[in-house]
Amino acid sequence: MTLRSSAQALQFQNIGIVGKPQNPQAAETIQTLHDHLLSLGCRLWVQQSLADDLVSQDATFIPRSELGKQVDLIVVVGGDGSMLNAGRTQIQHQVPMVGINRGHLGFLTDVRPTEVVERISEVLQGQFDEEQRYILNAEVIRDGSVIGNSTAVNEVVIHPGEISKMLEFELFIDDQFVYSQRSDGLIVSTPTGSTAYALSGGGPIISPKVDAMVLVPMFPHTLSSRPIVIDANSVVELVIAQDSRHSPMVSCDGQENMSLAPSDRIRIKKHPLALRILHPKNHDYYEVLRTKLGWGSKL
Repeated sequence: MTLRSSAQALQFQNIGIVGKPQNPQAAETIQTLHDHLLSLGCRLWVQQSLADDLVSQDATFIPRSELGKQVDLIVVVGGDGSMLNAGRTQIQHQVPMVGINRGHLGFLTDVRPTEVVERISEVLQGQFDEEQRYILNAEVIRDGSVIGNSTAVNEVVIHPGEISKMLEFELFIDDQFVYSQRSDGLIVSTPTGSTAYALSGGGPIISPKVDAMVLVPMFPHTLSSRPIVIDANSVVELVIAQDSRHSPMVSCDGQENMSLAPSDRIRIKKHPLALRILHPKNHDYYEVLRTKLGWGSKL
């Protein structure tokens, strides 16, 4: 079979590569991926910041924000943080993504570095399961006007912005008052994020197949405050106390931050577009949980 006929048999031919720059392990995998994709006749676009990590005469280096306009598949090489960043920046293009794990946990980047050639070949040939994960949209509203917005794949966190300070706010769900709270903040998480910061805060693990959102208080002053699981289509609003003396913040996936002022309203709801993730056929969500969280596979 010639390169031309091999490329025509592939379900994806225009491939984008993103990853963690200046990381020797990621760079090694990116080079392997690059060489393999070229051998199959694929056309490659690579995020500009990887130019020093990749030896290539054939790939086109462009800003990551432009990748989604050129490709029909994005391969992310790195940890879950790299996947979160790619998911937020590419969501408007609706390009499916597959992750190669060069990080620590790897809940989202589930292809092992030793299996790059085999698994990516399978994906290109259409042997994959597609999963759609909803993401969150957060808006900061001041005096009736939206002054900032961002998206989050894992979670939106409202926190005081200073260590050992408490935040006071009111919580509303679908315009219904829930409670006033003094705490270190609140984590509003998707099922994807339920194995991240929300889990550390005492929240439940939620299967990605469940259309739910979880609200996890962070060290609340009232000990009866507990995580709440709600419909993912709900609209969550938090109102910062008028007499707040700190400089609270909204953090999206720990990577995007927006400053808050007293009386600001934060509106959090499901984004209209979903994150498209491709998994190899042997992907097993519960096997990932057992492995990453150190559960015993058998009593």
